[in-house]
Amino acid sequence: MWEHERLVVRTGARSGMTTMVALHSTRAGSAVGGCRMKAYEQITDAVADVLRLSKAMTLKCDAAGIPHGGAKSVIVVDRPLTPELRRDVLLDHADLINEFAGSYRAGPDVGTGPQDMVVLRELTPWAYCLPEDQGGTGSSSGPTARGVLAALEAAAEHTFGTSDLTGRKVVISGFGSVGELIAEGLAGADITVSDVDESRRSGRFGWVHPDEAYRVEADVLVPAAVGGVLSPETVRDLTVKLVVGPANNQLTDDSVADLLAQRGIVWVPDHVASAGGVIYTLAREDDGDDHETALKRVDVIGTTVRRLLAGR
Repeated sequence: MWEHERLVVRTGARSGMTTMVALHSTRAGSAVGGCRMKAYEQITDAVADVLRLSKAMTLKCDAAGIPHGGAKSVIVVDRPLTPELRRDVLLDHADLINEFAGSYRAGPDVGTGPQDMVVLRELTPWAYCLPEDQGGTGSSSGPTARGVLAALEAAAEHTFGTSDLTGRKVVISGFGSVGELIAEGLAGADITVSDVDESRRSGRFGWVHPDEAYRVEADVLVPAAVGGVLSPETVRDLTVKLVVGPANNQLTDDSVADLLAQRGIVWVPDHVASAGGVIYTLAREDDGDDHETALKRVDVIGTTVRRLLAGR
């Protein structure tokens, strides 16, 4: 059943590349969501992704008590990106964002960062997270990781009887900017990480191939890479008791949540655990909060998780 308000797909006039925005809901306020830039096998895969991600943003804003709806945008990379082509497609995307006249406000996501938001701002005012030296809040990786850590502590207390993960075996699937910060924040835990990029391998933590990450015997799994990783097949192989992570749309479909419950595995939905970035950004850039005040709002994720797990 169609539940989105709007989906627009365009071929950029400058780049000839496909760019799209899915607006899921503006009932609570203007919609917010990141701009994802990546390759897809088919355009239909990109459309499916942008629709799922935009709905997840609505759920994220609702769970965090943010007066905004959800949206998402995708730039489909179909050839090698030179600096000139990257700039052209970002400007094409800015044109598309302007068609929404403020009902969609974009930020960074997979494949984009604060400098890309600077390019968007050349043609549209509806872009968040510019670099700090240009008046924005910069990367949201830190607040996102902080929110996941708050969720982990609350969920560990529910699952293991203590929020202290010292000595617990934790597997982090996806060792990008957020996954690395989560690992660094889990002092005392026995951490194993995985990532498709072998260059991120280091001696600080254990390492496992991404295909094996969900089969490692552990206490906690932190999905921190792409979505759609928790399927009936992967859930069957899990040995963990707790799953908490920032990856969006972790389940292949909603029925997987029932499978996790049947196996006695506590799962904190990603739209709850990963809300730290949007909470922080909007607190700073919309509400004018200072850094510490905005971080305190991120920490409320822990309270939210406790209430959810207590059935309140």
